[in-house]
Amino acid sequence: MNEAPANLLGLAGSRPPGESWPAGPKRSEGWSRKRWLVVIALVFAAHVALVFLFGGKKQIVPRAVANIPTLSLADDSDELLALNDPTLFALPHRRDFAAAVWLKMPDVKPPSFRYTESPRLLPFSADKLGAAFVRLMQADFSASPPLDFKPALALSTPSLPVEPVLAQNSTMQVEGELAQRQLPAQISLTNWPFADVLQPCVVQVLVDAAGNVISTVVLTPSGYDDADQRALAIARSLRFTPSTGLTIGRITFNWHTVPPATINNGHE
Repeated sequence: MNEAPANLLGLAGSRPPGESWPAGPKRSEGWSRKRWLVVIALVFAAHVALVFLFGGKKQIVPRAVANIPTLSLADDSDELLALNDPTLFALPHRRDFAAAVWLKMPDVKPPSFRYTESPRLLPFSADKLGAAFVRLMQADFSASPPLDFKPALALSTPSLPVEPVLAQNSTMQVEGELAQRQLPAQISLTNWPFADVLQPCVVQVLVDAAGNVISTVVLTPSGYDDADQRALAIARSLRFTPSTGLTIGRITFNWHTVPPATINNGHE
């Protein structure tokens, strides 16, 4: 057994250095991917062909269902079961005393509104044909007034006098429930010498049953202290018509102002 390797070593040692050993037989690597795909396709085609050749072609018929449990509602002929109906006495029922009337309604035919009548023609007189045209031709158009294509302007004056925008004198206005109680006398207010316009002064008053003012409060000042004090003094001096109880209302003083120089010149 040791001689064969020795001989091989001897042969290897005796082979010239430039020469190589002859190649041995090649190992088989198996089938390629393309070959596997072709085989699989052939097997699949053979399987489909066998299914079509030997497969059954009978139509599937479902089996008849028998011996199964069924559910059916009980008949309402039982009186105890009919009492469970919540609408037995609230709504019309086919077994109540009026069922014989509303279940058997009489067959009433609706009346026909298609009336037929022979045509009635309007009277026509052939003698009056053209009478309106004859009257038109006999009319005298010479006396008609001439056509005026450009009439004169009709001037008109306003019926109401044009009043100034601002009041010329101070005014007083009673508002609220107190407006129903009248003042016996007319109150005259003075104009204030002030260089600017004063806003309305609102005074709230409380009037007793006799008509006397028992309380006054300035709700909205006018911006001029003298005018506000004058408004309070006038409100306290007012006397209203008697009533049954206390009355609360508002008095608005619209003060009219004039330039201070005008008042000074007037006093001079």
